[in-house]
Amino acid sequence: MTFRGGGRVHKGDAMRIVDVAAAQADLDGLIDLARSGEEIVIARGEVPVARLVAIRREPGVLKGFVLPDTFFDPLPDEELDAWEP
Repeated sequence: MTFRGGGRVHKGDAMRIVDVAAAQADLDGLIDLARSGEEIVIARGEVPVARLVAIRREPGVLKGFVLPDTFFDPLPDEELDAWEP
């Protein structure tokens, strides 16, 4: 799927600027562009307010990671008290 909305593409880099309405109208298309490596900047008028980029996953980053046996043990009272408002 490709992005159907409007937007300005800056030559020489992989960035597209779209307004909020265009982003709302075709978010799926923008996500596909981001997954393919393009950076999308969402703007209100001429002001950039957000950036949509793909999450880079590194295979094997957590390979071999094991939770300690105590991970699911109850927390001490002083730790629990620190979470109270």
